Amino acid sequence: VQLQASGGGLVQAGGSLRLSCIASGRTLSSFFVAWFRQAPGKERDFVAAIRVTSGYTDYADSTRGRFTISGDNTKNTVYLQMSILKPEDTAVYYCATPSSVWTVPGRLPREYADWGQGTLVTVSS
Repeated sequence: VQLQASGGGLVQAGGSLRLSCIASGRTLSSFFVAWFRQAPGKERDFVAAIRVTSGYTDYADSTRGRFTISGDNTKNTVYLQMSILKPEDTAVYYCATPSSVWTVPGRLPREYADWGQGTLVTVSS
């Protein structure tokens, strides 16, 4: 399986970006798919998760109301729409899935087996 995250870039505070996570070798809609982020010198933190087939979504407190996670089955892609961006949202963003459709992961990185390469989001003040 390969996960490819894209869509990062430089944006001013208050702006928006949409990240994409495209999978090959795996039907994303059947898996829990999460976005994590890691700022320099900090731990990798949970951002949001989705299971498209069930409509389940979960958000970190810091992103709920500003970020929206969604999936497109036809493109085998999960998106993270980020709005009202803040400088503290600056980080490398990763998408991840567990190794099995039967796994119900939580919010810890160690619960996810497969990771994309990351895409950098920089929010200027």
